[in-house]
Parts: sequence; C-alpha cells; structure tokens
Amino acid sequence: MSERGEQELAELRKHIHKMARKAEDSGDPLAWFENLYRISEGDDTMIPWSDGHPHPFLVEWNEQKASRGRALVVGCGLGEDAAYLARTGWEVTAFDLSSTAVEWASKIHQEPNIEWKAEDLLNLPEGWKGAWDLVLEVHILQAIPPEIRQVAATRLAPLVAPNGNLVCIGRINLTGEELDGPPWPLERQFIEEIGSQLNQTEFLIQNRPNDEPEVNRYLAVWNSD
Repeated sequence: MSERGEQELAELRKHIHKMARKAEDSGDPLAWFENLYRISEGDDTMIPWSDGHPHPFLVEWNEQKASRGRALVVGCGLGEDAAYLARTGWEVTAFDLSSTAVEWASKIHQEPNIEWKAEDLLNLPEGWKGAWDLVLEVHILQAIPPEIRQVAATRLAPLVAPNGNLVCIGRINLTGEELDGPPWPLERQFIEEIGSQLNQTEFLIQNRPNDEPEVNRYLAVWNSD
C-alpha cells in the first residue's frame, strides 16, 4: 500500500469529516462508509484506517492464544485483520456495512477459510448469537456517532460462544474532553460496558511507536466462560 503525505492525510480527514456531517444531516449517519469506499475506486490510500497490515494489538493477542475456532470480524473494511486470522488457523466470517468494502476485501484476500458478508451490526442474523469463538471489533465503535454507538456496543457480547472471547481495539479518551470525530476516542467506562455480560481478562492502554503523543489506544478482552 502506498502512503499519503501528512498534508494529504489531513485533507483526507477533513473530507471524511464533511462526509460524516453530511450523512448525519441526511438522516443516515452511517452512509458515509459506503460513499467513501465507492468514491475511492480501488485506491486504498483513500481509506486512512487501512494500512495493509493486521492491527499489532490483534497480532500480539493472537500469538499468545493456542486454540482456534470460528472468528467473526466486525466491520472488516479491506480485510487485513480477517486475512491475518485466517492465515493463523481461524475459520473467519468477516462483514461490513459497506458492500463495496466487502467486495474489495474479497478480491484482495483469497484465503479459502474466509466468508465475506455485507451485514449491519444493528441487524445481524439471529443464528449468529452465541456462535463465535472470537468476536473482533477494531476501530468500529469509535467511528459511529454516539447515539448509534450506544446500541451497537450492546450487539457484540451476545455473539460470543461459550468460552469464547470478545476483543475490542480502538482509541481511548483519557482527557474527558469532547472531541470532534470521526473517530471519537472512547471513555474507559464505555469500553468496559461493552463486555459487561462477560468476564474481562485484559485491558491494555498504550501509545504506539508511530502514534502522535496524544493518541492512546486500548485492547480490551473478555471471555464468556
């Protein structure tokens, strides 16, 4: 994947903010995801949260876990996390609200043990409840407006199978200040409530080497045993 310069990236972020505001004003606040993937026309540098690699937090967590099973990747985007899990032995179902993103990801990643689906987190198939040994959410909740995020967050834990894991990764807000998004870094209390039906086993906060000093990220893990 090629990269944009800092100025280009800043302009892209401004453009995404305008798209998000326009979508909110239209009454369909999540429509900008599909719009962005569609107007990108296969240019992955237009997708700022996609760098062609699985998230380092996921890699570090997965390397410590011996067992494998069925994994559900929520909001898969261009599929880096889904492809990584498939390569390491998981049977993966990856879905995104954007049908363009799903089609794009399926062309990039040809691993046979991935099923790509266009689905809405707020209205998932009933048969998915309690069906997954791993439910993975990376940077999705932080990209959703607060009024939808509250509902979306409650949809994750019920998907986890007995003795399965819910793994959430994103930016954390340590200042308490209200920030202009997307993304909207999440408060710790909100993050912990995502898996309140489960047993929390890990909560990591870290400033990654390539992040700006004020950017802190979290890894939160719960188990359903």
